[in-house]
Amino acid sequence: MEFIWVAFAFVCGLGVKMVAMPPLIGFLAAGFVLHFMGLQPTENLETLADLGITLMLFTIGLKLNVKDLLKREVWAGTLAHMAIWNLVIAAGLVFLAVLAVPYFTELSWQAAALLAFALSFSSTVCIVKLLEESGEMKTRHGQLIISVLVMQDIAAVLFLVLATGKIPSLWALGLIALYWVRPLMDQLLVKAGHGELLPLTGFFLALGGYELFDAVGVKGDLGALIFGMLLASSTKASELNKSLMAFKDIFLIGFFLSIGFTALPDWSMISVGALLVVLIPVKFLLFFLVFTRLRLRGRTSYLSALALSNFSEFGLIVAALCVDANWLSREWLVIIALAVSFSFVVTSLLYRSAHTIYMRRKDQICTFEMENRLPEDYFVQPYNAEMLVVGLGRVGKGAFKALYNMHGDKVWGMDADRKRISRLQEKGLHVFFGDGEDADHWEQLDLSKIELIMLALPSIDDMINVSVQLRNANYQGELAAIARYQDELKPLHKAGIDHVYNFFTEAGTSFAEDSLSVIEKAREKRGVPLRGS
Repeated sequence: MEFIWVAFAFVCGLGVKMVAMPPLIGFLAAGFVLHFMGLQPTENLETLADLGITLMLFTIGLKLNVKDLLKREVWAGTLAHMAIWNLVIAAGLVFLAVLAVPYFTELSWQAAALLAFALSFSSTVCIVKLLEESGEMKTRHGQLIISVLVMQDIAAVLFLVLATGKIPSLWALGLIALYWVRPLMDQLLVKAGHGELLPLTGFFLALGGYELFDAVGVKGDLGALIFGMLLASSTKASELNKSLMAFKDIFLIGFFLSIGFTALPDWSMISVGALLVVLIPVKFLLFFLVFTRLRLRGRTSYLSALALSNFSEFGLIVAALCVDANWLSREWLVIIALAVSFSFVVTSLLYRSAHTIYMRRKDQICTFEMENRLPEDYFVQPYNAEMLVVGLGRVGKGAFKALYNMHGDKVWGMDADRKRISRLQEKGLHVFFGDGEDADHWEQLDLSKIELIMLALPSIDDMINVSVQLRNANYQGELAAIARYQDELKPLHKAGIDHVYNFFTEAGTSFAEDSLSVIEKAREKRGVPLRGS
């Protein structure tokens, strides 16, 4: 049975990828196909799905700055959107009941309000996958999106406490002591080293956080998230996140498959589920207007609103509670599952073209900006810069330091991770915050004196997108990029990048050259004749 799940997930995922669509769409389809064939999920599939969500929340915590949750655009944006959405959508659902639309006629105003509340949430699983695939987790809009999702999770926990009557035990107050346990958790990561013990430590902490919170009557998923947040400042946080990435992605396939096993739909249910998807543009518009009113840039508001414009699996939980209270018929579980699945497909397809759409509609989008933007949304102009490295991860930072040692202050670095930029600035390095995919950023910068821009970004699509934006901004200098795989060389050259370096090949060459240089110096020190002399 397990092989059938793997086989269908693989075939459907590969099939949609072959037509340039995200694999998660194929995983969703595989679940419905397996259910249609009469197969039933087992506890193994549910366990995989639960593990995937727990690990995902833990890794989100590893990359989350707690201070971000206290920003006005986060908490006020989340609460304002939920309040407006609930009023508008609940009224719309009641109106559909008055019109005697099938399945809506049974809705009381309480059920309509709860459905509106359920549909106000955005899917953490879907959105995190999109951000990770596009390499935008640490960008300005990526961090805003993640913070909003965390605020929504907190609201979900409060709702479940009130709806189910399960009040946390007095022992939950003891969770405050975790703040002082954090150094011990950090030491566990250090002692784990770099091998297989590191991801095992991640599993131990993620599942341990889940079980600890669940034991005191608090939602276990919140425990995994908080344990990750406690370790976010650890020097091993980034390495731990990378070691867990593959496990998390594999386990999350179980989650996407499980949605298809909710129930088999008929055509009327499919129609109602598709009708609910019509609400997605409303969700986008509300998020966009709320974010711009809170003085965020048009681009940040647009990308954040687009990613958040889907429905969450949390809607199934709320629908189940309504069914148990006899406010909804059981068919609504199927309808909500369909609406969630459809919304995943819509968001996945639209977000892939998000930056292209923004380039075309930039003028219209930016007209919604407030005159006084937030201080962190103003651009920095690097002075005396002749070379610029975009992306200061492990590879980019190495390239930046090598150029900096040779050319000094004429070399600048740029990255979309504010924490990374702050650390490098504390060391006195010439670096600044900037999103390489931000077209407005390049148009604002003076590129006339920059002779070389090196792209060291995690995604080939990101580098191609940046190269197009640089040419559109009339950049006349040389453009270089670092490829991680051999099949990336041709597309990068085709995109107009002048020089493309294969990371592994060049690393081997540099290692050999440096080693030979050491030999030459040792021979010279011993008075041994050098080669060729």
